[in-house]
Amino acid sequence: MPIIDHCRAEAILSKILAKTTVTCERIGDNIPYTPLNGRYSAESEKDLAWWCNGFFAGMLWQLYHASKDEIFRKKAENIERRLDETFHDFVGLHHDVGFMWLHTAVANYRLTGNEQSKKRGLHAASILAGRYDPEAYFINAWNHHRGWTIIDTMMNLPLLHWAAQIDRQPHYKYIAMEHAITANEILVRHDGSVAHLAVMDRKTGKASEYPAGQGYASGSSWTRGTAWAIYGYALSHLHGNDAASDHHLKDGEFLGYAKQLAHYFIANVAQTGWIAPIDFRQPAEPEVFDTTAGLIAACGLLEIAKHVDEHEKALYINAAHNIIASTETKWADWSHNSDGIIGGGSESYGNPNTHHVPIIYGDYFFTEAILRILGKEFLIW
Repeated sequence: MPIIDHCRAEAILSKILAKTTVTCERIGDNIPYTPLNGRYSAESEKDLAWWCNGFFAGMLWQLYHASKDEIFRKKAENIERRLDETFHDFVGLHHDVGFMWLHTAVANYRLTGNEQSKKRGLHAASILAGRYDPEAYFINAWNHHRGWTIIDTMMNLPLLHWAAQIDRQPHYKYIAMEHAITANEILVRHDGSVAHLAVMDRKTGKASEYPAGQGYASGSSWTRGTAWAIYGYALSHLHGNDAASDHHLKDGEFLGYAKQLAHYFIANVAQTGWIAPIDFRQPAEPEVFDTTAGLIAACGLLEIAKHVDEHEKALYINAAHNIIASTETKWADWSHNSDGIIGGGSESYGNPNTHHVPIIYGDYFFTEAILRILGKEFLIW
């Protein structure tokens, strides 16, 4: 029996709707990331090209789909318009344009048919496709180094799959499929853990170095990276399984990758009370958690459950419910006097100032997870 029953999920959704409504009324044009002194403000807002600037809009579109409350649609559309400035500036954009425009323009187009939003989404997809290295078969990460690839990009690939469907341009799907294959070869380890990033030798197509990234150290096991990979490969199966044979993949191979990653994550997070540490191989002290990693993984587990046989579903659903329930019990803040719902997020191991704080993508994935349990979500990816 699922740990979060329908009544509990509905009660949680009601609290999400109520607190998010208050936040929308309070923050004006600000785009939330993490609260400063308990509140979202102009001072706490990041640069417009910040990779997380789509997540609040994505949360609002999910809530609009579930409730049809116009305050959520209007606020999400406002964020989408604000992001137009980054297209004009251009140089601040990188591989995370999927996070930014899947949750704004593409969500808007999917729910309302807005043609301008479709154009924005296709514009973003062309930027992401332009970062592809055709000699080494990967999408370049960030702008300050050449030849870096990171596991996070797996969650941006659905933008390319969407563009391939909408624009009927096969190169988008080709790039998404080839990057996913390379990421598995370069970043996913045999035990199901992942490296956050790799420095690629473009001549050989192999990694020449594995810097620590946002985890504890090179060779450690950054949990949010594993979560990105779980969900990313589940989505690559959803969007790309029809083209698997064209890339010399077996039927369901991406799903197999997602399941391997999921088994590793489940086995480890079960040892820590279903709240993920920021790195599964971090020292015992200090004890640093990252609730966002668990919530991202939970959404990926619920997606995997849609694609497996009936006798397999319980493993993924029960693990997801355990993560969601433990996170809500231990870290949810339902006070309307403060912004942010889920605390305990940690941006990176090496920056203690970002440990155990509410982060907007934690709230987004918590919301998506609750809506998935209720069957009220829409596929934003």
